[in-house]
Amino acid sequence: MKYITVDEMRSMFLKFFESKQHQILPSASLVPQGDASLLLTGAGMVPFKPYFLGQEVPTYKRVTTCQRCLRTPDIDNVGKTDRHGTFFEMLGNFSFGDYFKEEAITWAWEFITEHLELPVDRLWVSVYHDDDEAYEIWTKKIGVSPDKMVRLGKEHNFWEIGVGYPGGPCSEIHFDRGAEHGCDDPNCKPGCDCDRFLEFWNLVFIQYLQVEPGKFEPLASKSIDTGMGMERIAALIQGVKSIFEVDIVRPIIDKIAELAGTSYGADPEKDVSLRVITDHARGLTFLVHDGVLPSNEGRGYVLRRLLRRAARHGRLLGIEGQFLLEVVDVVIEQMKQGYPELEERRDYIHKVVSLEENRFHETLDQGINLLQEIIDQLKAEEKALISGEDVFRLYDTYGFPLELTKEIAAEHGLEIDEAGVTAAMEEQRRKARAARTAADYTNKHGELYKQLLGKVNTEFVGYQHLEYSSKVLALIKDDQFVDQLTAGEQGIVILEKTPFYAEAGGQVADTGTITAKVGQFQVKDVRQPVESIVIHQGVLISGNIKVGEEVLATVSSHERMDIARHHSATHLLHKALRDVLGDHVYQSGSSVDVNRLRFDFTHFEAVTKEQLALVEQKVNEMIMANNSVQVENMSMEEAKAAGAMALFGEKYANEVRVITMGESKELCGGTHVSSTGEIGLFRIISEGSVAAGVRRIEAVAGKQALKYMDEREKILMEIAGNLNTKPENVVDQLNRLLEQQKQLEQELNQLKKALAGDLVEELVKNAEQVANLNLLVTEVDITDHEELRELGDRLRDKLNPAVVFLGAKTSEKVSLLGMASKNTNVHVGNVIKEAAKLCGGGGGGRPDMAQAGGRMPEKLDEALAKAKELVLEQLKVSP
Repeated sequence: MKYITVDEMRSMFLKFFESKQHQILPSASLVPQGDASLLLTGAGMVPFKPYFLGQEVPTYKRVTTCQRCLRTPDIDNVGKTDRHGTFFEMLGNFSFGDYFKEEAITWAWEFITEHLELPVDRLWVSVYHDDDEAYEIWTKKIGVSPDKMVRLGKEHNFWEIGVGYPGGPCSEIHFDRGAEHGCDDPNCKPGCDCDRFLEFWNLVFIQYLQVEPGKFEPLASKSIDTGMGMERIAALIQGVKSIFEVDIVRPIIDKIAELAGTSYGADPEKDVSLRVITDHARGLTFLVHDGVLPSNEGRGYVLRRLLRRAARHGRLLGIEGQFLLEVVDVVIEQMKQGYPELEERRDYIHKVVSLEENRFHETLDQGINLLQEIIDQLKAEEKALISGEDVFRLYDTYGFPLELTKEIAAEHGLEIDEAGVTAAMEEQRRKARAARTAADYTNKHGELYKQLLGKVNTEFVGYQHLEYSSKVLALIKDDQFVDQLTAGEQGIVILEKTPFYAEAGGQVADTGTITAKVGQFQVKDVRQPVESIVIHQGVLISGNIKVGEEVLATVSSHERMDIARHHSATHLLHKALRDVLGDHVYQSGSSVDVNRLRFDFTHFEAVTKEQLALVEQKVNEMIMANNSVQVENMSMEEAKAAGAMALFGEKYANEVRVITMGESKELCGGTHVSSTGEIGLFRIISEGSVAAGVRRIEAVAGKQALKYMDEREKILMEIAGNLNTKPENVVDQLNRLLEQQKQLEQELNQLKKALAGDLVEELVKNAEQVANLNLLVTEVDITDHEELRELGDRLRDKLNPAVVFLGAKTSEKVSLLGMASKNTNVHVGNVIKEAAKLCGGGGGGRPDMAQAGGRMPEKLDEALAKAKELVLEQLKVSP
């Protein structure tokens, strides 16, 4: 076989299918766009899922891609085998209702035999057991010997999602790696669990709709979805043993080996760690590039898990301190020919990875200390099993690796409750699945919308018009199409053309009215549940509205303008933040409505008051510059060349809308003012953290900013009136009052100390001599916790050696305090825990100091008596 690099392979594949009239599309993000049901992009077909499900009409009938993918189900096997990885590239060609089995099979065979020049005598093919059509094409048209054909069942050769979704049989192409990789079975063939036959290309024939469990009906429009693992085919072509040895991966593993002072292949145990770090470094580099930040849930949890596993294996290899940045740099160098955008984001990737790796080293040390506390407690209780709850808490909250917990436990002769850990992890997965599958009302009528695809194409005219005459194409009420809506009925109206903006990109939907001949529909919400269809949800407030009639769609102009002011302000805020804080700042989320804007952005520390003031100043300067807001439609390539910023989490078509406001240039489909001066005024209300590496600013613009200023002025005037001074003198007057308050507090504290001294002398007289120490159990009239504790300290020191129990109460609650000198043989924590139960509370503490509370003040005397009784029991003294 001729040697082909991964970069050459990527280019060859895409150009081959381009010659077959396929449109080459770039790799989509690892974050699925507009699909809450998927955590990450795990296959080449994911970006085209709406086409396969009939939710959108594809722009192109034939497409080919090289898609970056990440899957975590086999994460525990990464490093242990030659073929398991979380990150990989998938080559694919797709047909959406165009060609079918014969073309897909013919072109696959042509590519692998004529372009890759794989030896035909080592190729095998599997088909679904009753797919005679595919079998006939392979054997009669392609000429594959029946001896090299295998029929397999659903487990291997059938793709399905579930009821209501399309699916179909598969055909897989396998490479015979030789008997030395196989088992002892002389009839070994594809489908065997051994490593001899490597499946590298899967052709999926989407031809059925699953109407109920186990029942399928033919689809009118059939499609093709293929996927070939880049690393697998490269390993075959390049004649290497594993996916870790192909040309763009091996330099990464060699760099890690260099940092660890070893070499790949020298030590099987170290090789596992080298492979884990290599795979995870590739995955985390692309996750960060695609806008994912470390967190304890969802995609952020996947990123954190990959990074911390990699860092942990670095420690196992003996690498001291942070090292992942050096590995990330090699990943970028090896992958940038296929993904040049990695180079542009290198500094940002560095920042995220560096902070998280440093945080991991800190939490690892913290986790070791916490684990030691757990171990000490178990030994004291003569137990030998660390609970699954404790193990999972260390893992989930502190990022402490499970295998490390197990190793340390074994060193102390302990085991971990693995079943409990598994149960805790499954519960977390269940919650994650539930969160991802939560749906809103726009998905409720999914099957109805599918019936309209290709027949209805709502044109949005709202950039130019706030009022527009249109035709009613469909009405929905109670989950079904209806011919009309009458007064008082809630429903959905679908128009031929609409000026209403559908909620998207963080901007709320327009509201307004749709006026028919004898009726008026109040629009409360507008969505675009599937491509090309805009739905207006609301209630008919009078008369009726019918399918087919002409209506007047009217957007609330005042609300549209308030929303436009806030949306336009987010563009200026984004620019100002990057100017003040740096180019690592990217928008990671936003929400704009009539009343305010919320803007989330990547930044790794709190924004100072001075920085925030400068950001606000810059935004207002851009507003006062009154630059015209320019709107241009262009290709994505042209937009990138022009320097326009694309935002994470947004799905863009081939033609994009570029909004320019002075030096701000962004891709955006929202509604905006015509010149920045129309925003009027901008004020920041708050700034804070919402996640690791993500900050949030809330702000107001236009009328809401004026209202905000008016409210603040009223507050200032009220304060000035209360201080009996002018507004401009409020700060000086307030500072004088605060200084007076400080002096008075000092005087009060001195008086309290004097009184406390007298109280100590009085209480000391009430102490009893018991077993060579002084015992004082009494009620005091002190409700402040700090004062109570200070009194307890002074009494203990005065009576040393001593045991002191103090109780205090109000009309609603009880406070208890226990103090003991060292070596008194009294555990006040245990005593106070029992005593507090009598007054409806709880608490505890150390042998020498403990606190508790209760909600039954009438039981204080009983609690103190119980405390004295328990102390005497511990001292073995009769009452």
